[in-house]
Amino acid sequence: MPEDTEVSREPVVTPVRVVIGLCLVAPFVAMLWVGSYAKTDPTFIGIPFFYWYQMAWVLISTLLTVTAYKLWQRDQRGRAAAHSAPAASKGGEPR
Repeated sequence: MPEDTEVSREPVVTPVRVVIGLCLVAPFVAMLWVGSYAKTDPTFIGIPFFYWYQMAWVLISTLLTVTAYKLWQRDQRGRAAAHSAPAASKGGEPR
């Protein structure tokens, strides 16, 4: 069989991909669970909790999305390196 048609033996679900998923799902869970922040106390510099909690999640979501993106890039580079390593060890590139 040609190498291109072989099924990859790498697992689809890895710990890194689980962390990526958690980074992307956490803001949705935090914002959809309204009962956890539907209150006015504690206030922060005169701003009720309801408002500053949502604004804090804007920043947190940005950081989590950047983290997920960087982890995804690292995962893809690792998979590409693992995929090209066996071809290199079998005698180099085809002519």
